[in-house]
Formats: sequence, C-alpha cells, structure tokens
Amino acid sequence: MPTLAAIDIGSNSCRLKIAKVVAHHLKTLHEDREITRLGASVFESGLISPDAMAATLRALKRFHRAVQLHGADRIRIVATAAMRDARNAAAFQAWVKAETGWNIEIISGLEEGRLIHHGLMASESGLHGRILLFDLGGGSCEITLSEHKRIRETISLPIGAVRLTEEFLAEDPPSAQGLAQMRRLIIRELRRAHRRIQPHSISQVIATSGTAAALVEACTALNKSAKRPARSTNGRRLVSPLAPTPLVRKIASKVARLALPERETIPGIGPRRAEIIVAGAQVFAELLESFDLPGFRYSPLGLRDGILAQMLAEQDARAEGHREFEKERWDGVLSTARRYGVDPHLADPIRAHAIQLFNELKSLHRLPAEYEGWLAAAAILRDTGKFINHQGHHRHTQYIISSSEMYGYTPEQRTIISALARYLGKSRPQPGDRALRNIPAQEHKHVHRAVVLLRLAVALNQDRASDVLRVSARLHPRRVVLEIKPGRTGAELELWSLRKEAAYFREVFDRELFATLA
Repeated sequence: MPTLAAIDIGSNSCRLKIAKVVAHHLKTLHEDREITRLGASVFESGLISPDAMAATLRALKRFHRAVQLHGADRIRIVATAAMRDARNAAAFQAWVKAETGWNIEIISGLEEGRLIHHGLMASESGLHGRILLFDLGGGSCEITLSEHKRIRETISLPIGAVRLTEEFLAEDPPSAQGLAQMRRLIIRELRRAHRRIQPHSISQVIATSGTAAALVEACTALNKSAKRPARSTNGRRLVSPLAPTPLVRKIASKVARLALPERETIPGIGPRRAEIIVAGAQVFAELLESFDLPGFRYSPLGLRDGILAQMLAEQDARAEGHREFEKERWDGVLSTARRYGVDPHLADPIRAHAIQLFNELKSLHRLPAEYEGWLAAAAILRDTGKFINHQGHHRHTQYIISSSEMYGYTPEQRTIISALARYLGKSRPQPGDRALRNIPAQEHKHVHRAVVLLRLAVALNQDRASDVLRVSARLHPRRVVLEIKPGRTGAELELWSLRKEAAYFREVFDRELFATLA
C-alpha cells in the first residue's frame, strides 16, 4: 500500500503529516509541527528574513528525515500567504530544492480554502447541512460556506494573526491606537466576505487553526459547564466543545489588556501562541459577531489533511472521495469555459475524440493515465483565448488556463493543460517556449505526444454543428490508420485536416498516419 506525505508551509508554522493507504482509506503514521514565523518579516518588509528561512529549512530537514524513514511514495509540499507575498520566495524555493530536493508549490488563498474544506469533509463524519468553515492562519483567513459537503462560496482575506500582529501590535501590551486600527482593517475586510457569503440556516461553524484550538481551550476553562467533545463510533474525536461568541469576545478583550507573560498563563495559550493571540482572538470575535453566529467548534484537521485526501482521490478510483473530487475538478473546467464565452456542449465532440484516441492508441503514445483528464480539459478550454482576441488566440488561451483558478488542479497541472491548448495552431512545442518554461523537462516528451492527439481530435471536428463523425483507430507496426465514417455532410474537410497533421505525427511517433473513409 502506498504511503503519502503532505507538508504545509504556513506563515506561522510548518506541519507534516504522513499517512498510509489502507483499504482505500488513509491511516496516519506520523505528524510533526514547528512554529517558524516564516511570514513575520514578509508582512513588514515584503521579504522573508534569513533567520525565518533558516528556521523553516531546519524544520523541513527534520520532516525530510521522517519522510525517508516512513518510505513515503509521494509527497506534496505547499506554501501559503507568506510565500505568496514574499518578493524573495523564489530564492527560498531554490534553497529548499538544493537542500532537500523538494519543490515547494505556492497555492492561492482560494485553493488553500478548498483543500482545507476537502480535508475536513473527507475525514470527519457527522458534518451535514450548511457549514461555515474558518481557517485563520498566520497570513490569511479563509472563510468557506459548504452545503452538503460541497463548496458554495469561499474567500481568502489578508487578516492572518502574524500579519496583523506585525502591522499593528508592536507594543506590549498593545496600544489602544494599534488595536483600533487593526479592528478597522478586520471590519473592512469582513465586509468583503459579507458580499459573497450569506450564512443563513447554518447548522455548524467549524474552525481549523492553532488560534481556534487555543480559544476553545480557554473558553472551556472559563465555561466549566461546556459539553464534552462529540465522538464518532470508533472513538475518534470529531470537533471540540462549542466556544460561545460572548466568551470569545471576553477572551479577546482580556488578552488585549495583558502583557506577554500574563497572556502565557491563560489555559490553552502557550509562549509562542501568546505572541499572536491578541490579533487572532480579535479576528475570531469580529467574525462571529459580524456573521451573528453563536460560536464555533474546533477541528484539528487542516490543509495537510486536504492535500492527503486529494492525493488519495487522484490515484485511487475506489477511494471514497474520488468521484466527488473528479466532479469538483470538472466543474472547475466547465465554469472556466463559460466565464470566457465557450459553450462546453459545442466543445464536447473534440473532448470525446481526444479521449477516444487516447484510449485506442495507448500502446503508441504511452502517456501517464492523468493525461486523459488533462486532454479533456484542454479540449474544452481550447478557445477561451478568443475572449481576449481571435488573432493569436492560442497564446491567450495558454495564459488564461495557466492563470485561472480551477479547483483540484495544481499550478503545474494547469500549466501542462495550457501547453496542450497552446499548440493547436501553426506553432509546435519548442525548447525554451514560455508555455513549457514551468513544466519539468521530463514532461516535455509527454506534452508533445498529447498535443498530437489533441490536434487530431480538432482535425476531426471542422465546423461541424451536430453531424459528429465516427472514427476508429487501427495501429500497425509502421503506420496508424484512422478510419472515418462520413456524416450527412461528408468528411472531405476532416480528411484534408488529418492529412495536414501527418508530418507532425510522423515526427513525434515515427509512424505514418493514414486517414481513410469507411
């Protein structure tokens, strides 16, 4: 059974989780966490400090030893707000690559929120109806509205606990002026959330962060009558007791008046958390009051759990979340197409032919299995560039796909999809091309081959409104024959287009391409 590892490089801390796939489910083997304050200097100067880099790298080296010890087959490392904002993020990525061999993937705030939601819904039972999910990190706060385990809306706000502390709370205890300025910013950012999220009929409010854990413990200590945590049938903890809004506000007001040594004595707030709890508690108090919520419950799950759940869903078709993950990802493709004026229904025949050729010519192209889905996405999105300009629209398409937020696709996967759609005109993939620049060199051969398949699918659909051709592919030792059954309007234009692709087909596959009528 494969072993998976996920690392979350946050603005406040780094987290590792290693899990083994057992009977299509994840079994946790190891967890680790280190507070490194990667974002502390970023939110002040725009640069990651050398000390923060060194502290984070030390933690990553420890994680690296654990990953090797457990023999992880696959690992994904993601970074969030601090790395999104830092002007020297690329330098830190290069340093980590040199020391560990790992590639750090910087994800957007929306992708962060989606993964956190995915991890929670994949791992927790008993979460039904409309749920409001908060994740307050060091640099940002993700707010997600979920209904029947599907995201209805999500937003990322720049009101993380480390960011706010660095910007407003230089004094200890914090000054009244700094607190007032911080509160005005939080309220302003929450207005953005209110325009997007209408939390009526909420069944549960769940928070996933270290600040949330600290507040729950502090509230429990103050409220001795708090209910015991809910438990699942196997005894695993689901979510914490409720942290009521009035108590959260009381704690937020209390910690704002205390100096650091006094804050450290509050139950649930340790030395490192005490440094940022004033800002974190204030965000939670404002969130709960502005949305008129009774309180929240804490879940220990988070971004790393979402990463692991997605890795499992991608590679195991029998995993519980596989079908939901694939649907969510495809919905992202369709919504992106519609956003840029493309009718997915009209593009579907090209998708169908691309998938058919992928399956019938597997022994020839030998592409990894994931290219089937990437070909389908590229087929649907191939004309999105016309939204900008019909002239040179393939270049515009490449930019749109690689820059769009499509749930479930990593930046590298979006870049590959964009490259497949880029080379459907006169140009061919060449070393040094912008479209290939961020794609690993070992993938370039695969991109060439997938581009040919997609070009053949496009050639089979030359301005056909409803008269879709039927085609079959026959593979011979030195040639490939595409046998076409003509539609009502014939197939002369398609035959001509396929024959134009013969030279490129021979260049990539070293086989002759013949197109004939059935």
